[in-house]
Amino acid sequence: MLKYTPYAKLSKKEQRKLNAQKRGSWNGLDPVTRVPPNPRAYNRAKVRRTPAD
Repeated sequence: MLKYTPYAKLSKKEQRKLNAQKRGSWNGLDPVTRVPPNPRAYNRAKVRRTPAD
């Protein structure tokens, strides 16, 4: 039978291993928050219109 060891008393290596087991998978999803661009903000990269001659 395995003895129960409190989390705080585990070594850093064991804590990391335990955390990795608890952590879920993103299943290929990028975890960075996606925010739509502000339509009212000035955008320098926008395609510039050429003046009609």
